[in-house]
Amino acid sequence: MRTDMRKNSKSSWPKVIARKWLNIPSGAEEFQSDYAVNGETGDRRKSCCDQDYHSIVPGNFSGWLTETAGGIKPSKSMPEPPPVTDSLNPRMFVGTWNVGGKSPHEGLNIRDWLSSPAPADIYVLGFQEIVPLNAGNVLGAEDNGPAAKWLSLIREALNSDQSDKELARCYSGATEESSPSSLQLEQQASLKPRTSFTDLLSMEDELGEEDFERLLNLNTNSSEEGSPSPTYMSGSPARQRFCLAASKQMVGLFLCVWVRTDLYKHISNLKVSCVGCGIMGYLGNKGSVSISMTLHQKTFCFVCTHLTSGEKEGDEIRRNSDVAEILKRTKFSRSFRDLRQPFHPENILDHDKVIWLGDLNYRLAPGCVDTHELLKKNNWQVLLEKDQLRIEQRAGRVFSGWEEGRIYFAPTYKYLADSDDYVVQTSNSNEKRRIPAWCDRILWKGEGLKQVWYSRGECRFSDHRPVYSLFSVHINLVNKLIPTAISCPPRFSSKSALSSACGAKVQAEELLVIPGHKAT
Repeated sequence: MRTDMRKNSKSSWPKVIARKWLNIPSGAEEFQSDYAVNGETGDRRKSCCDQDYHSIVPGNFSGWLTETAGGIKPSKSMPEPPPVTDSLNPRMFVGTWNVGGKSPHEGLNIRDWLSSPAPADIYVLGFQEIVPLNAGNVLGAEDNGPAAKWLSLIREALNSDQSDKELARCYSGATEESSPSSLQLEQQASLKPRTSFTDLLSMEDELGEEDFERLLNLNTNSSEEGSPSPTYMSGSPARQRFCLAASKQMVGLFLCVWVRTDLYKHISNLKVSCVGCGIMGYLGNKGSVSISMTLHQKTFCFVCTHLTSGEKEGDEIRRNSDVAEILKRTKFSRSFRDLRQPFHPENILDHDKVIWLGDLNYRLAPGCVDTHELLKKNNWQVLLEKDQLRIEQRAGRVFSGWEEGRIYFAPTYKYLADSDDYVVQTSNSNEKRRIPAWCDRILWKGEGLKQVWYSRGECRFSDHRPVYSLFSVHINLVNKLIPTAISCPPRFSSKSALSSACGAKVQAEELLVIPGHKAT
């Protein structure tokens, strides 16, 4: 059996290579999800006039009767409609990390990266180079092993039962986007300062009253006792558990979206799209992986990218071209079932809210003098004046109309392995002597997104430092009252029932009518 599988794997190699070189999609629209794998679509229920057929419907669907061992009893949720709120403000954690082609070892601590000043409801995590970008991985079959390991580590970190005290971490030079306390942060950039009072005030509107008071107390205690300020992890005992909404890999790029289990029922239209911009302009050693979804009728798009590398003059133009190609070629397919939806975006900019994350590879412009001295003094603001992304964006050549938070953390690339020293600062290193730069970035576009936090982690696993951001997402809800009167659904013939059963993939919010067994 194993021999046959090995033969099939080898015989499929030429086919895989041909498809990649000819840019023929292969499973490009498929993705991994807890719900897709487990098939959790709701309880088995029976309508009030259904005899021969049963329906699989979402667990929160009212107006139906539940079948139990003791007979058919009325649903407990029928009497009154749920209260309707006008808006929601979920928090979204976004992180990006180039892991340098290394597979994670067991016990790798990623909590520093996943820590945040307040608990999040959604985690969007993007990786670059989860596999080495060699010919075998670029041209051959996908190596899914490292992705599975990262998913396991993330699941464990988000759903851990450890206490807040065990998860305590220092704030590492982070700041809220509009914080005016820049001078203080610049002077203390090499330290891990507690949150400034101004930052706390700016966060009051974004956090709930309970979370804000807790953060304020933690910050006060740390200043009085001289201890670091603990940060929140959603896996603490009082937090909800998280499930994988979707994940997708293209060569070394990997993007996954995690949501609270009680929030998943409000997510629909999950779709993925991959664009290769690497060798010959099409292979997947560079490019993007995007995930589209709808949350409470608002559309979101998360774009994880790895753009052209290099610090020669003119390389930034190639990176600009990559961005244009990704915006042009990213398409989210529409099925026949989608046509019944009021609107589902087909490209990135059609979405209500877009987050762009990844190793964008923009460097410092040539001619930046005294780089070493500025690094020693932690004078990030002067260095950022030479940042290619900011220069190109101000000139309108890339990311026009997009936003990025203010940066108060050190350049994220390029470090010596397992060290806090940049490669350029050492004379005996065999590594490429890259000038330090802010390669790893998070940008956004769309109304209702407010950045609360923008910082970096300090894990030495890679030559890049991970970057993360916390967003407050404002969502206006459409006021729709759910009718509570019991109405009998129409009788289905066996022909229509069979045609429904033969449908492709049925999303959790849709009815699937399938034949039942007649009582004998």
